[in-house]
Amino acid sequence: MSFRLLAVLPFIGILLGVPFVNRVEPLVLGMPFVLAWIVMWVVLSSIIMGLIYRFDPTNRHAGPGEEVRS
Repeated sequence: MSFRLLAVLPFIGILLGVPFVNRVEPLVLGMPFVLAWIVMWVVLSSIIMGLIYRFDPTNRHAGPGEEVRS
């Protein structure tokens, strides 16, 4: 299974998860729970995309004396 499938998690978390957490109570850091859920997934989306970029072999930089393939 490819690590690029991690990119589906933010989609699932934000669009498909919101109807299940659509509550005002409890408050999380002063925000309604549904808003805290969305903020959490925005932050996690950045982390997930960073991990995908980090582990993608096409983003490896060529060392000295090596060609950069495009």
